Amino acid sequence: MKYICLYFQVHQPFRFRNYPFFDIGNDHYYYDDYLNESILRRVAQKCYLPAGKLMLKLIHKWGNKFRISFSISGSALDQFELYAPEVIDIFKELAATGNVEFLAETYPHSLVSQQNMALFRAQVQEHTLRIEDLFGQKPQVFRNTELIYSDSIGAEVYKMGFKGMLTEGAKHVLGWKSPNFLYYNAIQPKLKVLMRNYKLSVDIAFRFSDKNWDKYPLTADKYIDWLNELNPQEELINLFLDYETLGEHQWAETGIFDFMEHLPEILFKKTGFIFETPSNLIKKLQPVAVANVPYPISWADEERDLTAWLGNDMQQEAYNKLYKLADKMEKVTDLELNQDWNYLQNSDHFYYMSTKWFSDGTVHSYVNPYQNPYEAFINYMNILSDFNLRLNLLLPNEKQIPEFKYLLNIIQKKDREILRLKEKLQKKKQKTAD
Repeated sequence: MKYICLYFQVHQPFRFRNYPFFDIGNDHYYYDDYLNESILRRVAQKCYLPAGKLMLKLIHKWGNKFRISFSISGSALDQFELYAPEVIDIFKELAATGNVEFLAETYPHSLVSQQNMALFRAQVQEHTLRIEDLFGQKPQVFRNTELIYSDSIGAEVYKMGFKGMLTEGAKHVLGWKSPNFLYYNAIQPKLKVLMRNYKLSVDIAFRFSDKNWDKYPLTADKYIDWLNELNPQEELINLFLDYETLGEHQWAETGIFDFMEHLPEILFKKTGFIFETPSNLIKKLQPVAVANVPYPISWADEERDLTAWLGNDMQQEAYNKLYKLADKMEKVTDLELNQDWNYLQNSDHFYYMSTKWFSDGTVHSYVNPYQNPYEAFINYMNILSDFNLRLNLLLPNEKQIPEFKYLLNIIQKKDREILRLKEKLQKKKQKTAD
């Protein structure tokens, strides 16, 4: 038996409003509600709802031969609850079929795995509890933000109780090896690693509607023929896609929904493949080799590294200043401040600051609310400055405590003096009246 692992990422960031310097300290609301709602509603109508109905239709038609998996970021779930609760309902319907697996990730879709392992664990736990509460599943497999993975991250993920992890089948990692097998972590061999087949995933995600592509148009029959041309010893094809591929990145008019609807039928007729979930694949397959990934990889851009988010000085400065606040935030119980803290960590904010305008430029410009990366950086830093002010007022750092005590003592002395003078004045008024 051969398997296809069809996995979809579902994510929407909370986009920030234009936040000028003069709002710092005066206005603590950071979000562009109109933009967030309009984008979420549009993508729900074009992608989440019709795609969800299609997945239900395919599951009901093909039963256990068609299984799929999702990871849904916490910020996406929060937006669904705000703007389109019917999307959560359809995911609950999918969960109830028993043919859909929900994976864990960091709740705010953050890059924290590169900075703070304690916070990383907390964010994964928060997301896991939310998924279990909504869909009745405790995730067994982990998918880090943007498929970011390294040997050390994988070992940490295993300590958190996960049996497997998804990542990119990067050429500079695999070398001559194929992504079409199950691998294991170099530090903790018990953690299984599923690696994306980049070409077959991107053929659907990006090339599907490209009329300049020499393979255009892509049909289900043509795609299945490519699968049949693979080495017969290869036992697993990992197709990892943004869910928004269906209807948003590739509009319905391109035929993407028809392609997805007919793909299983032709696959079952012409090949020995069936669709399976990550946790089941880990149980059914034996890993063939170690995946040596000493340095972090991702599924972004040609380099498959982290430079899309942390590749320039602006991104590094924003990232480092953000996580300098992590120790203080551990002591904060204020719900609003914690929510803002989560949304400030969305990887998208750092992506908007990218200056990679070469072969990957069109990808970086998609759904970007800023005119250029410098505008994104300035806006983010203004918001972060205001957030830092709020945090210091709520929880001053140790160096500030003596100064705060000194100022508070002065204020209290003045208050006592004012009260004394008021009483003295009152007595004088009383004597005059007598």
